[in-house]
Amino acid sequence: MAVNRRYVSPRRQEQARQTRRAILDAAAKLFVDPGYAATPLTAVAAEADVAVQTVYAVFGSKRQLLSDLVDVTLVGDDEQVAMPDRSFVGDIRALTGLRPKLARYARHLAEVHARQARVMVALAGAATADADAAAIWRKNLEERRQGMLMFAADLTETGEIRISQDQAADVLWLAQDIRNYDWLITQRGWSAPQFEQWFVTTVTASLTTPSD
Repeated sequence: MAVNRRYVSPRRQEQARQTRRAILDAAAKLFVDPGYAATPLTAVAAEADVAVQTVYAVFGSKRQLLSDLVDVTLVGDDEQVAMPDRSFVGDIRALTGLRPKLARYARHLAEVHARQARVMVALAGAATADADAAAIWRKNLEERRQGMLMFAADLTETGEIRISQDQAADVLWLAQDIRNYDWLITQRGWSAPQFEQWFVTTVTASLTTPSD
């Protein structure tokens, strides 16, 4: 019995990927300036040089476009690789000692924030007035909290932490907030190495000082 198999053209797949990337790039530009609320999908389509129907076909809605933009900006690519499976996580887990682990994470954090600072700061601002942006911002906060809980569990295994694992997650979550990076580097002109050193020094002190 013959079996019909759907043929998927590599060329069409690549074209679809390029179209998706162009729309995301356009959104990254326009959602920052003039801003998410002020940018209709027709403007995103015009910036990406595609029909607005294409934007809807690829993302379905403006909210989904923003959500996907945040996700892609965070990881730096469109690959379907879960965060725990990313190479930097393996690097951290392979290291021994609190400071080496924090230093590797700080390097990763500086790289990520350099990519996403403008988008995430714009999202934080939009979240104060737009329900969709607020929902995506809350989702991002919760995902970061879950990530820091996993990181805190790994750091606890070093035996160097003097506060509870839950408190350690709180410290990590606060220190890695994009607004710290934006203030120190974008607003105050710190270098990436200075930011990384601040992160490691500040977090180490907080994690190794016993709580009352």
